[in-house]
Amino acid sequence: MATKPGILTDWPWTPLGRFKVYVILAPWAIHSTYSFIIKDKSERSLSLFLIFPFLLWRMLHNQIWISLSRYWTAKGKNSIIDKSIEFEQVDRESNWDDQILFNGALFYLASKTLTQAENLPLWRTDGVIMTILLHSGPVEFLYYWLHRALHHHYLYSRYHSHHHSSIATEPITSVIHPFAEHIAYSALFSIPMLTAILTDSASIASIAGYLTYIDFMNNMGHCNHELIPKWLFSIFPPLKYLMYTPSFHSLHHTQFRTNYSLFMPLYDYLYGTMDKSTDELYEISHKREAELPDVVHLTHLTTPESIYQLRLGFASLASKPYTSKWYFSLIWPVTLWSMMLNWLYGRTFIVERYHFNKLRLQSWVIPKYRIQYFLQYQNETINSLIEEAILEAEERRAKVLSLGLLNQAKELNRYGALYVERHPKLNVKVVDGSSLAVAVLLNSIPRGTTQVVLRGKLTKVAYALAFNLCQRGIKVVTIIEDEFLKLNKSFNTNSESNLVFSASFSPKIWLVGDGLDKEEQLKAPKGTLFIPFSQFPPKKLRKDCYYHSSPAMVTPRSLENLHSCENWLPRRVMSAWRIAGIVHALEGWNEHECGYTMSNIEKVWQASLQHGFQPLLFPTESKY
Repeated sequence: MATKPGILTDWPWTPLGRFKVYVILAPWAIHSTYSFIIKDKSERSLSLFLIFPFLLWRMLHNQIWISLSRYWTAKGKNSIIDKSIEFEQVDRESNWDDQILFNGALFYLASKTLTQAENLPLWRTDGVIMTILLHSGPVEFLYYWLHRALHHHYLYSRYHSHHHSSIATEPITSVIHPFAEHIAYSALFSIPMLTAILTDSASIASIAGYLTYIDFMNNMGHCNHELIPKWLFSIFPPLKYLMYTPSFHSLHHTQFRTNYSLFMPLYDYLYGTMDKSTDELYEISHKREAELPDVVHLTHLTTPESIYQLRLGFASLASKPYTSKWYFSLIWPVTLWSMMLNWLYGRTFIVERYHFNKLRLQSWVIPKYRIQYFLQYQNETINSLIEEAILEAEERRAKVLSLGLLNQAKELNRYGALYVERHPKLNVKVVDGSSLAVAVLLNSIPRGTTQVVLRGKLTKVAYALAFNLCQRGIKVVTIIEDEFLKLNKSFNTNSESNLVFSASFSPKIWLVGDGLDKEEQLKAPKGTLFIPFSQFPPKKLRKDCYYHSSPAMVTPRSLENLHSCENWLPRRVMSAWRIAGIVHALEGWNEHECGYTMSNIEKVWQASLQHGFQPLLFPTESKY
């Protein structure tokens, strides 16, 4: 929002929320498609019919830029501005499709009100040439002066400051403006199109090509990654007056009073508003190497649709806890394509980087889905991918590699011990985070609790949790005999007297993991608090019970560039397994925590608190 919002700041359809597409475009799209189908071939309007597919292409084009830009930013190579992006910016830029909807409504209106626009041909050379000339001349010139006017304090405080709220830009930042600004821009960019239409020289290619060019240049200029090669300016030096670079426009977002031009810097050269450091920043950006991490968090995809939840996917989804959306079923071809790509490409990829107390942190994704970890024939492939990631982290001189979601499978790699045994001279410390997960769970159990139910697949965390609870005098009730026998065998101490096998479901504190079935959950007494000890929380079947998050903590505000949610966790909350790797590096501990080795639980817990991580509290906990 601008500092002092002026009139026509909000979009007219803002109150419609997610229904804006249906209200604005659906009637037009249905009508044009229906008319194209039922009318005779001689009466059909191809240009009217293609408006909606073209709008979909523009959305896809923008999304491709968003994903590529976020991937480049995560790597850090050739990045321009190294400033953090926060959730506030993601929320502010979540309505980037508004300008496409607005343009679509204008296209439909023009096709119905202008007779020359009713049935455009596919191609006309004179129209294409006219569009190029009119953009290079009047549009670029008028935009330069409009942009300078928008930086006058009166207009800037009421309108343009909204756009400049983003210092570290993303491609979609290019279209984040108040509604009044978009009216002005639409009028400006309509000059070439309307002129071609009114002179009967317009074509589908000239209009679609022109708007695609505008989208491409806008996205490129705001991608915060210098991708224009030097040789391009070497073979044709005058090009610097005719085409801007991402670093050129990035300076406008940091200096504010320079580099006003649209896509052609010519007018900044003519009127003396060219930033003196433009060439220097261009050179520096090209020399910037990919960032070397101190801590690598290794994770994997959960479901085929979880690809959209990654930071490289849909920004608005990644910034919120994971939930399945109804429209995922409509884009199943894209989901299938991404699955095939993961299967064929099969390499670990980076999704995000962030900073905390001078530590450089990165998250890498193993291109495997959760279900594949239960398929024995996939074990060798998955282990190879994890091992390659560990060796790559070693090569990049990382201090710690956190196994994240990959640490729960004893059958797969013995909780990570397999890799340490294969490579005993590793400098990077492999951390599964079990000690902090247990510490978080112990501190999530309400004070005064005397007995708990432990139910679910027994993992390293489950064994340690049961052992520590029994040592503290809390009775651990198991309702599955096999689980009781395994736990009892592992104790070998007097604490086993607090371990009980019982068919009673009376305790109201349930520690649950994978394997808790529907019937067992329904047998829990009313008011039960379910606390997951696995990374995957149980399905919430009971409205009369309470569900805690999987082991996690709230991150300190000094952790920068965190603007996506970790699976189903709330904003600025990280899983205990992920935090453990960060704390391990901060403390400089020189041992692995994997296999059957576990760090001192109290020491890890206190270190986490000292570094600013806080317990995750839920409103329901006040009841206890």
